[in-house]
Formats: sequence, C-alpha cells, structure tokens
Amino acid sequence: MNPAEHATENITEDVLAAVRAGRTAELPGLLKVLEPAQRRALLAGLKELRGELRSSRWERWEDRNRTNPALVVAGAGCITGAAAAAAWIGAADLRRWGTRPPTAALLDVLSGRDPKWLGDLAHRLAARSATAEQDYPLIRELVRLAGCPMPTTDGCVEGWATAMGASRSPLVIALRRDPHLTALAPRLFETAEPVRSFTWHREPDHPHHWPTALAVLAGEGHLDRAVLLDGCTARLLRGGKPAQLKPYQEILEALRPTAGEERERAADWIALAADAPSAVAGNAQQTLARLAAAGHLTPRRLAEMSAAVLFRPEKKLVRSQLVLIGRELTRNPAAAPELLPELAEAFGHADTDIQGRALKLVAAHLTDDPGLLAELAERAHLLSAVHRARAVELLGAAAAPAGESGRYREILPPLPVPAPLTPAPETVAETVELVAAVINARTATVEEFERALDGLVRHACRDRAALAEALRPALADRWWLDPEQSRSYRHELPGLERVAARVLDAPPTGTPQPALVSWRSDCHHPAIGAATHARVAEAARRMASRPLPFLLATPSVETGSLDPRVLVARLAEYGRLGEEPAPSDFAQALLRVRRDASAVPEAAALGTPAGDRLAAWLGDAGRPVAVTRRTAPTVVYQWGGETPARLVMDTEQRTTVVREFPHPFHELAEARESADRCWDGRDDASVIAVLPEDREALAAWCLPVVTAGAVHEAREAAAALPLLAAAGGPAGPALHLAVATGLGARHPEDRLRAVDALLTLAAQGELDAVRLGCDLAELIALGTVKRSRLADSLRTLAATGAYATTWAVLASALPGLLTGTADPRGAGDLLSTAAECVEQCGAVAPEPAGLAAVTARGGTSRLVTQAARLRDALRRNEGAPATGN
Repeated sequence: MNPAEHATENITEDVLAAVRAGRTAELPGLLKVLEPAQRRALLAGLKELRGELRSSRWERWEDRNRTNPALVVAGAGCITGAAAAAAWIGAADLRRWGTRPPTAALLDVLSGRDPKWLGDLAHRLAARSATAEQDYPLIRELVRLAGCPMPTTDGCVEGWATAMGASRSPLVIALRRDPHLTALAPRLFETAEPVRSFTWHREPDHPHHWPTALAVLAGEGHLDRAVLLDGCTARLLRGGKPAQLKPYQEILEALRPTAGEERERAADWIALAADAPSAVAGNAQQTLARLAAAGHLTPRRLAEMSAAVLFRPEKKLVRSQLVLIGRELTRNPAAAPELLPELAEAFGHADTDIQGRALKLVAAHLTDDPGLLAELAERAHLLSAVHRARAVELLGAAAAPAGESGRYREILPPLPVPAPLTPAPETVAETVELVAAVINARTATVEEFERALDGLVRHACRDRAALAEALRPALADRWWLDPEQSRSYRHELPGLERVAARVLDAPPTGTPQPALVSWRSDCHHPAIGAATHARVAEAARRMASRPLPFLLATPSVETGSLDPRVLVARLAEYGRLGEEPAPSDFAQALLRVRRDASAVPEAAALGTPAGDRLAAWLGDAGRPVAVTRRTAPTVVYQWGGETPARLVMDTEQRTTVVREFPHPFHELAEARESADRCWDGRDDASVIAVLPEDREALAAWCLPVVTAGAVHEAREAAAALPLLAAAGGPAGPALHLAVATGLGARHPEDRLRAVDALLTLAAQGELDAVRLGCDLAELIALGTVKRSRLADSLRTLAATGAYATTWAVLASALPGLLTGTADPRGAGDLLSTAAECVEQCGAVAPEPAGLAAVTARGGTSRLVTQAARLRDALRRNEGAPATGN
C-alpha cells in the first residue's frame, strides 16, 4: 500500500469512527479535506454501515439513533448527484419519524457546492412529501445560498407555516420580514389538507393568530386582498370538518370584505349556503341577506339559493331563509312568481312548524297566477296532515291528497334468511388454498374458518401425507416451520394454525411458560375463547392419534346455527363408521343446533348415547339461559371518573352444560353478572357463532358495550345488534333492552345498527313494542339515552315506512316521558315523530297519559305544538273533531 492509499484508508476509518460514535459536529472538518476519489471510497463504507444498521433488529435502536444523524451528514458530503443526495437525506431509515436532519452540519458540508446544484437539491427535498415539512429549515437555507425561487410544495408550505407560527416575534412581524411571504401565502389555501398551524391559537388578540396577521398584511399592501378572499372561499368550497374550516372563515371575517367584494363572489356564497357545514353556511347566508337587502341579489339568484337551503335539515338555516324570502317579497312583490315555488321545498321539511311558516308566506304573497297555483298545489301533498286543510283552502281542491287505494300497509324489510354454509372443500388443493388464505388473513368469516377447519379434518383422515405435502409449501413462510424460531416460542399456536401445525408435525418446540393463576372475568369473551380453543385443540390432538372423519359442529348456515336434522345425519354416519363424537366438537354442535321439537323422534331413533343427548337437548335440557334485570348503582372511581347508574342483565346457570359438557365450556354456563367493561375486541360474528341459538345470553353480555356507546360515546358499540336480531333463540328482555340502548348511541352509525335490529325483529314478528317503549322511558329517566338521539333513531325508523311500528314503540314510551320524573323538555322531537306516524298509519289509540297536561300549558313551544298535533291526529283517526290549541 502506497502512502496515499494509506492516508485515504486512515481518513476513511476516522470518518467511519466519528459516524459510529455519533460525533456529527466533527464531520465537516474531516470531509472538507477529502478528494473526490476518497469521497467515493468513503461512500462505499457508509453504505455498508447503513445496510448493517438497517438490517439490525429493534435491540440496536440506540445505535441507530446515535449513528443516523452523523450518517446523513457524511453521506450527503460524499454524494455528487443532487437526486441521490436528496434521497439520502430524506431516507426513512436514517431518521426517526418526525425528526429534522442536522441542518447546521449539512449546510457546512454542502456550502461549497455550485449554487445551481444547491437549488436543485432544495427543490428535490421539497418534492419529498414525507419529509419536506421537517426539512423546511434546510430547504430555506439552501434556497438562500442558491439564490433560487422557493419551492411551494405542500410540505414546504406546512414547514413554512410551522416556522412562522413558532417565531419568537409576533406573527405579523415574522411574516412581514420573511422574503418568501408572497410566494407561500397564496399556497396556504391550496394544500391538500388544511394547514395545521392555523389551529394553534384561536384568540384574535393572540400575537400568533393567523387570520389577524394576514388581514393586517393585506391592509398594508404586503398581500393581495383579492388573492386572500378568493383563496378563503375556494378553501371553504372544498369542504372539510368544521374545525378545519373555521380558520379560513375567520380570515374572511378579519378581512371585512366590502359590498363590492361580496357582490363579486355571490355565486360562491350561494354554493356555501347550499353545501358547507352549518357554521360556514350560516355566515354565507348572512352575507347574501346583506346583498339582498341592498338590492344586489336578483330574485333568480335568491330563488337558486332558497332551493338549496330549504332542502337542508338544519332548522335554524331554514327558518332564516324563510325570513329572508319574506323580506324580499315584502320589498319586491314582483318577485313572487320566482320565489313562491321554491317555498314548496319547505313543505316536505320534517319540522311541521317550518311547514306552517312556509304556508303562511305563500298565503301572504300568493297571486292569482293559475300556473303558480297549480305548481304549489302539486307539491302540497308533502305537507303534514295538520296543514292540509289550510293548503286546500288556499290552493284549491288540487292540493288535497290523492285518495288511497286501500288501507295503510306497513313497510318492513324481508325476513332475513341466513345463507347456507358452503360444504368443505372437496379436494386437497382447494383445502390448502382456503387454509392458507384464512391463516394469512387478519380476519376470517365464520364460513371461511369453519370450512377450512372441517377441510383439514376431513382430508387429514383420508390421506394425511398427501395433505401435508400440499400444505407445507403453502405455509412455508410461517415462523413455526423454522426450527430456530420454533424453539424460542413458548405459547400454543392460535386457531387454525394449531391444526395445520399438527398436520405437518411441526408444533412449536419451546418450553411452555408456567400456567398463570386462573381468574374469572365477568366479560364473556374469555369464555367464548376457551370454548373455541378447546374444539380446535381437540381436532389438533386427534391428528396424532385417530383423526376425526369430519366435524359434527360445522354450521349449516352462515350465522353459526346448525340444522338438527343435519346433526342427526352426521351422528348416524358416525355410528356407521364406528366413530364416537369428540367431546368438545359435540358440545359445540349442541350449542349450535336449532331447537326444533319435531326432530326429537329422529334423534332418539339413533339408539346411541349421542342421539339420546341430542334428543334431550332439543327438549328441556337445551332451554336457553334465563336472564334477570337489575339497576346497577353509580360507581365513582378514585381517579375521578364514574360509571353512572344503568340497567344491566345477569344470566343464570345452565345446569345441563355444567354437568355434562367438557370443562372449557363451563364458563359459558356459569351464572354471570353483567361486566362493567369488556376488554376483548373479538369479532362479533365469531362470538355469536358459538351460541347462535341463545341470543338472550349474548345480548345480556354485550349490553355493557352497547351502554358504553350511549354513555361514554364508544364507537362500534352496537355492531352486534343486527347480528343478534337475526340469530336464533327467544327475543326476550335482554335483546330488547340492548336494542333500546343502541337507539340512544352517541354515533349515528351505531344508531342505524340499532334501527336495523329493530326492523329485523319486527319483520320476524318478534318485536315486543310495549316492552321496548317501556325500556326507552326508563333509560331516558336514568340518563342512559338522550332524547335527541332517540328522536333521530325513531325518525329514521319511521322514514323506512314502518310508521305503525314506530308509533307502537312511542305509544309505550311517551307516558313515562310525559308523566314520569324525567324532565319532559326536549321531548318535542319525539312527539313530532309520534304525530307523523299517527297521521301516516291512521292509528286509532287513546291519548298517552300526560299528553292533555302538556297541551293545556298553552304557548307556541315545540313541545306544546307537537303535543297538540298528536292529540288532534289521534282524534281525527277516531272520528272526533280536532280542536286548535
């Protein structure tokens, strides 16, 4: 080795040593003396070090955190191409998430490069969406050194806004001094996602309040007002969450648009009033009202706006629009032909008070134009029955609803018919494909799991060697097939993998951990898991001794239920083969079998112990679990939280299961008090498939989860309700209470699930409307269910066409709301839905207790007006004259 090569090797070793030690500050001095050839040699060593760190496992995270910043600087100093340098600096493996590169050291290393090269690097870094925001300080300095334009990518804009917002000087001063203000400020309104730093400080007098700062700069001429106004309206028109849009609305307000600026953007305000979130739409509506008052909004434009706003569900917006139309008609009566037809949009509003206001406006400004009369009369059928007489008086006989061809007919969904389960795969290849798909999937349906398990059992019995030969390559990537990894694993394999491992004679070989002290949880998921595990473990054990010909418990339909005659046929085949049922498999089969007394003689005719057990189970022995109801008191926790008083369901013991079933199934049958919490997120369909004919027990156990969705605002809380409604067994007090609680869930999607469950019960003839209504009244009194949420659920239920069902539920709930201890305020929406249902279905029923007392209060509150509407509707249906309030 000549002296030059020796010197190069020494310098390379010095740099690598500094990089390994994380001595980033030393690197610029070490790198500046290197020749191009020396840098190329060093880069090879740096890449080798990077690969070493990248392939290391999590246990070397401290080495990576220490080394990576220095590695970034050293690599950037050795790379000659701008594209490669940008890729190196922005590489995900060389930085922790969200961290910035060592800016000062990088600038020191790169400062001697050609300005054009530095500008190219700056723009390439800005184009990297994953890291541009964190790299903004480096990009800004590279742009300064290169003298090139500032890149305006989304990441750069976010980084710039963050840097400005974090400045020690007030934001307006920082922005005024910034050389990139005019280039980046317009982009604040064009990023794919709203600028996050806009939401940091919301008080207008805060020194870093963005809307105030931008308005000041626009007033000083540093920013173009038109650009800001157009940017704000464009951003608002794109839509988004209210919290994200609020800063842009605040910028508009801070700019204080002139009448001319508002007039130029009339089309934007109309679009915002039609489609924006309520707060933004309300502001746009106020702007348009000012324009209309000044005569700057033509009747055609106002009619266009009204058609959209009157269709919105927000009552405040609709009322304001009716006021706006009324003022315009008073100011300009000639606008009636254009504006009055749009009022018909309000005829179909859910709020009858709004319908009445629209009808009054029509009455006040109606002309004798026959075309206008005909158009309004055609839409009058949308009005509630309470307004129809006035509509006929005003618009003529054409406004009367068309006569119905027959009596009211309830619209309910078709009866749910569970799809039959596809038989187990016929061939080894199909079985292997299905097993591999289930094992590699994060979740599998009940059908996929059961078919795969039954397929493994069947083909292992027929030809285990052929099955293993086909299965091994399909599962070659599973860790338990690696002897080294298998030895380090100390737990049993989960689910289907355990059976597959037995087929391949490859169970984990690690020493099992000592068993933990067993404890009993009130949550039902561990018991469900124990039963499922016992059946899978049994099938795996039998692989090594005497494989089962097939499984008895494989469901016959997708819900998990098993037809009793199918089970009788399977037991008969077992008898023909001289096979005894496996205990856990047979136990699961009994829990799944549909209780049909007509199949008892066929089961008894088998003449086997298993047949006798099935016959007894189809009789009294398999009767579903009994449930008891109680009110759990409020629980206050040491940390300050609490669980309010609530209704719960406890399950009693199933003695037959405890006495005759394998031990892993006993937890399913023990008496169980309702759990305060549920710690397991097991798939609901899989849970129900273990007890598909005992939905009362499952409903009692899942009630705390549903209650958490109403009280603690948990999401996905009612996901099990539609499945439970379609399952088997009696639909008793537990299921009805769970559905009632779900109707008051915090999140709309959960309320929809509860409505689906209610409709399913009604379609099957299993809904006890009186019980459900009484449950709702009690839940409201406890505070578990809020009236506004329940009203939304019942409006949705009625809108499906199930008016009679909705009224039946409300008829039982209203007495408790109107005469009980619960404050009746807020019940107006429920009374409105009740009145709508009575008007639609023509229900004949006595007035709910307490209704007369409410109507006697007088006044025009929603509670009183809707109570009077319900009273009058009931009297009309009985043939008695309806009286006004």
